[in-house]
Amino acid sequence: MSASIFAPVRIGNLESPNRFVRSATWEGLATDDGLATPALAEVLGALAKGGVGVVIPGHAYVEKRGQAGPRQLGIHDDACIPGLRMLADAVHAGGGRIVAQLAHAGGLAHTPATGEPGMTATPFEREGFLPMREMTATDLDEVVSAIAAAARRAVQAGFDGVQVHGAHGYLLSQFLSPARNKRTDQFGGSLENRMRPLLMAVRAVREAVGPTFPVWVKLNNSDFMDDGFEVDEMLETARHAISAGVDAVEMSGGTAMNPPNRMPARVTRIRKPEDEAWYREAARRFKAEVGAPLILVGGIRTPQVAQQLVDEGTVDMLSLCRPLIREPGLVRRWAEGDDTRAACISCNKCYGPLRENRGFYCPVARGEVARE
Repeated sequence: MSASIFAPVRIGNLESPNRFVRSATWEGLATDDGLATPALAEVLGALAKGGVGVVIPGHAYVEKRGQAGPRQLGIHDDACIPGLRMLADAVHAGGGRIVAQLAHAGGLAHTPATGEPGMTATPFEREGFLPMREMTATDLDEVVSAIAAAARRAVQAGFDGVQVHGAHGYLLSQFLSPARNKRTDQFGGSLENRMRPLLMAVRAVREAVGPTFPVWVKLNNSDFMDDGFEVDEMLETARHAISAGVDAVEMSGGTAMNPPNRMPARVTRIRKPEDEAWYREAARRFKAEVGAPLILVGGIRTPQVAQQLVDEGTVDMLSLCRPLIREPGLVRRWAEGDDTRAACISCNKCYGPLRENRGFYCPVARGEVARE
């Protein structure tokens, strides 16, 4: 049997107290300018105290025109550094490690906040927002520079690593996806061209942080949309990302514009072990064909399935998202012997308080909405 999921693990130069990761989750607790707040530090610190080995705050926008939503955390300006340092201190005080997710929304930018049209590989329809524009090569160079600058800020703020966000239908994912990228220049058409922006970002980050600082990337195993990015392309992209300097891949799936049962945070029911770990088969292929350190997110609800995934060599670490909204101390509960299933029912009712600026919590647990 392999090591316990509750034992320390090392990936590159990042040593985690255990194999659990809090996957980046929009908390809606930053200021309107993207600055971290004591409320956000309290949430992240509670996760570390609750047993999470590596905490990734919600996706942090690397430039203003890449902001995805209101009250989103920013890492786009040096003014963000003191607040980011507060977050790092809170997680470290709780015994955890902290990794910054470097994100750009591209065509999914929240234009009421940015004040300008979103930009993307190839414009697509998005009701209720300003029309998008196609990015130029200059735009892309500016975004890559912004991602590298954001990585340097994470280092200055005392973070333990960074993660380049290439999933969920945001900017780098928009370039990767043949459903979203219809370009005919050096950034479109072949997979080699479509992965170019991601690899430019990875190389820029690696140069910015040096050869030993932990750099991760997040990729979809599938977009779960017609003509989208699929597993074979993910495996090839991952191989190139590792060669470009990435230490580990976090595998996810879906996009923010998908139907509820195909979003990254699926609305579904998880009742038995077979319902868990939605991307298990893609993860097995990843380990067999790429072999690099893999972090898996999506539908993990019991420590038994988590341990099985590690024992069989399918994953190196396990990411949780919504279960930690309902139970910030879930990992500690499992480690202390209460190994019952996570209480999260995957209903996405947690989006309600966030959209209404009422905080970051599970309304089902508080009895505000009925359990379906």
